Amino acid sequence: MTTSRRLADRKINRFDKNISRRGAVTETSTKKGKDYPVGPLLLGFFIFVVIGSSLFQIIRTATDGGMA
Repeated sequence: MTTSRRLADRKINRFDKNISRRGAVTETSTKKGKDYPVGPLLLGFFIFVVIGSSLFQIIRTATDGGMA
C-alpha cells in the first residue's frame, strides 16, 4: 500500500468517525459564563474615551454659542 493511499484511508476513517459523532457537542466547546472578547481595562478605556469626547463636544458647543 502506497503512502498516499494510507493517508487517504486514514483521512476517510477519521471522516467516518466524525460522521457518527455529529450532533454530540462536548461541554468544553460550549461557552460558559460571560467571557468578553476584550478585557475590562480596554472596555473601560473605550467607554471613558467615548463619554469624555461627547462631554467635551457638548461643552465646546455650549461655549461657542451653539450651531450658528
